[in-house]
Amino acid sequence: MLEIDIPGFARLSLQHLVLDYNGTLALDGRLLPGVRRRLSTLSRALEIHVVTADTFGAARAALAGLPCRALILPARRQDRAKLAYVKRLGAARTACIGNGRNDRLMLKAAALGIAVLQGEGAAGVTLAEADIVIPAIAEALDLLAKPLRLTASLRS
Repeated sequence: MLEIDIPGFARLSLQHLVLDYNGTLALDGRLLPGVRRRLSTLSRALEIHVVTADTFGAARAALAGLPCRALILPARRQDRAKLAYVKRLGAARTACIGNGRNDRLMLKAAALGIAVLQGEGAAGVTLAEADIVIPAIAEALDLLAKPLRLTASLRS
């Protein structure tokens, strides 16, 4: 469990971290540098879930050995499937990180929605639904490891 009190925003009691894979954790199907180490560290405080369409067919192999659950989604209605997954976990106890249009609903529903803007870009509607936008996944994961950074950006 990760407890973060952000004045004027929320008191977060996070149990789950739900992540997109391609464009978020990976580029062209390969995990980005530093992701493996950061996910391993965060798994001590949060249950990690990767929910993906697995565009390149590489997610399961790349995530092997990491303390996370991987769910490969069918091609249709991925936005709704990701939202349903977050709701099943309990949106009020979940942080989400994504970049694609199919991530927008889960980012909006989650207690904390983080959009990343990296080599693959990010959908404009997804940026609008996020609580915070970060330039890269390493920095996004570091926000959860060092929550005072979140407080500095989200307090009012």
